[in-house]
Amino acid sequence: MSEQIQDVSRRDLLRITLTTLGVSVVNAEAAQHVHQAVADVKKNGAYKPKFFNEHEYKTLEKLADLIIPADEHSPGALAGGAPEFIDFLSSQSPELAEIYTGGLAWLDHECELRFGKRFVECADAERTAVLDDIAWPRKAKPEHSQGVAFFNSFRDFTASGFFSSKLGVQDLGYIGNTFVPVWNGCPPEALAKLGVSYDLMNTHPHRD
Repeated sequence: MSEQIQDVSRRDLLRITLTTLGVSVVNAEAAQHVHQAVADVKKNGAYKPKFFNEHEYKTLEKLADLIIPADEHSPGALAGGAPEFIDFLSSQSPELAEIYTGGLAWLDHECELRFGKRFVECADAERTAVLDDIAWPRKAKPEHSQGVAFFNSFRDFTASGFFSSKLGVQDLGYIGNTFVPVWNGCPPEALAKLGVSYDLMNTHPHRD
């Protein structure tokens, strides 16, 4: 079995992962392969989209930035490489590529119907108005079903791309399997949130 896994190419690994998970999320191992592949591409200069055309990629970048914008705590989706992550995955998966080319075209079409211009050319308030109509599936109108399906998948992959990147892992505060020489118990703020406390007679936390 291990020999068979070693023989699976990076492309096959990505395709298997996407197919198995229904094109919704990417597991940690596959995500790291994608980030490494993107890093390999960028060794020769700036990243050039492998699948999307120039306009589609600009739209993709704008949408990813709106989903996870930079703030005082984190650089956001663009610095974390989410657009490159999504583009590379789309170049490996016909299923994902079809969803995203169709979804990006839907965004442009909807913006042209409402405002007479494409998504990237709209004002922030105009883009927000369109996204508000597709970000909440239970509230969305039936005629927006294609936009809803696209946006929810895109939001998942933007999060997967960002939070599996180096910057995203730092944002989460994840430190991995770190040796802890002394265990001082749960932090007081965690105990307070759970409504439990320690006492001198019992080392296990209990509810007050």
